Amino acid sequence: MKLYNLLNEDMILFSLAGRTRDEALREMVEFLKKNGRITKEKDLLEKLLQREKLGSTAIGDGVAIPHGKVKGLKNPVVMAAISRPGVDFDSLDGNPTNVFFLVISSPDNPSINLQILAAIAQLVRKSTALPQKLMKAPDAKTLLEILRKEEEALGD
Repeated sequence: MKLYNLLNEDMILFSLAGRTRDEALREMVEFLKKNGRITKEKDLLEKLLQREKLGSTAIGDGVAIPHGKVKGLKNPVVMAAISRPGVDFDSLDGNPTNVFFLVISSPDNPSINLQILAAIAQLVRKSTALPQKLMKAPDAKTLLEILRKEEEALGD
């Protein structure tokens, strides 16, 4: 599973303004609502916040993978968000989080959710300079091209 195949240019938020975990999550959910990808934004936000209370989805190296399940989705929704100043997301390494991959899927297909999360985590782990490269991307097209090149360089 390739991340660049799951992301579209209209699902990339380049100027995440929120500085706290809750603000950043709220802003990403509002972005999804504005782009017509979700309808029950309050439900989704609550699920994302509940998930974060179990343990931070910030995996370190400036990356977080917030995720949740929402009924009624036919296909998973994946978005990327960039915060150049960084967000205090209770990261494992204690550093600010700059790159977010938000994954929303249906509870009816739990395996797809796990496959997407694993693909993101593996890419971040193997491509250590990925967050810095993504933060330098001037536009969505370039960001997707960076993801494609990094994933292809790593192979399957």
